[in-house]
Amino acid sequence: MKRHAKSKTDWKRVKREAADETPVPYDPASEPYDPNDPKAVEAYWKKAKVRRVRGPQKAPRKVATAIRLSPEVVEFFKAEGPGWQTRVDDALQEYVKAHKAA
Repeated sequence: MKRHAKSKTDWKRVKREAADETPVPYDPASEPYDPNDPKAVEAYWKKAKVRRVRGPQKAPRKVATAIRLSPEVVEFFKAEGPGWQTRVDDALQEYVKAHKAA
């Protein structure tokens, strides 16, 4: 199991500043929205996408392995976007079906 690194956040400062009514420092050149503007905050988070992390599989359906593939093969499958390893697995599954002795 991975161990998370110790947080470098100064939580006392965060709590102190949250209780304070002073505006949060904001640099429009490097930050996506003004954290002091409730409408800007709401608009920013409305566009956000929730990414869920999968938990461990109850019964693993695949075997973890390392194989060496030619650069052309990897480039071809990666060019089609995320899920390239699944597409490689699908192609190999088709090969196995076509060449399996009946």
